Amino acid sequence: MPVRQLGESERRAVERLLDADPYAGAQVAERVAARGLAWWRAEARILGYGSRRNLESICWLGGNLTPVLASESAVAAFAEQLGEEERLCSSIVGRADAVLGLWDRLSAHWGPARDVRPNQPLLATDAVPPVAPDPQVRRVRGSEVDRLFPAAVAMYTEEVGVSPMAEDGGRGYRRRVTELVRAGRAYARFVDGRVVFKAELAVVTRRTAQVQGVWVAPEWRGRGIAAAAMAAVVRDALARVAPTVSLYVNDFNLPARRVYERCGFRPVGTLATVLF
Repeated sequence: MPVRQLGESERRAVERLLDADPYAGAQVAERVAARGLAWWRAEARILGYGSRRNLESICWLGGNLTPVLASESAVAAFAEQLGEEERLCSSIVGRADAVLGLWDRLSAHWGPARDVRPNQPLLATDAVPPVAPDPQVRRVRGSEVDRLFPAAVAMYTEEVGVSPMAEDGGRGYRRRVTELVRAGRAYARFVDGRVVFKAELAVVTRRTAQVQGVWVAPEWRGRGIAAAAMAAVVRDALARVAPTVSLYVNDFNLPARRVYERCGFRPVGTLATVLF
């Protein structure tokens, strides 16, 4: 079955697939809900694998490459199609088996990668955390973007390994941070006007709110503030935004994994990321 580019006429079939994998496919689901499947509106292409009556797998190709419910045969077909194209995405992210299968086939064409993270536990919860929330963690106000932005840059640089300021002086990244603040999806704890904890609901669908950008200021690490801070974020997200909260974390980040476990998150899969 050949890979084909999907259009708006197959939106219902795409949404059914995304509902079947609400956590790993959350970013794609958010974009489809907001912009549909038309490539010129979505600023991306969605490739499909399977017959028109039985769509089996999809692959989002935009700033990121994200396979959703991609079987081994779908991975091989997507890779054959993509291997003939120039790489435009900055990362491949999704369920680990599909991402690593794609990278095995594409590395000769697209390599080398800057980093490969093969084991990122995907976690979710639908329950109020058993940890008491930090009352000082709140949504960031529109007037506080200038205070939040340095912490966001520090988090991104530490997590991704490159500064978001490098490409365009940080203008695009600042727009993104501002959008999250205006949407009520950015949280922080301020001490003397400085951010000591931050997190965002980077992806929101009708099924889940996905937390990203969790960061504690270096001088505050080891003081035990993260669990209560995350509990505050999860409580607000469950009450106001979505029926579940999800996130993914690097397997080697044991302190963060302990925090998420304390807050009631449970494993729902494993992701992998290839960074360029």
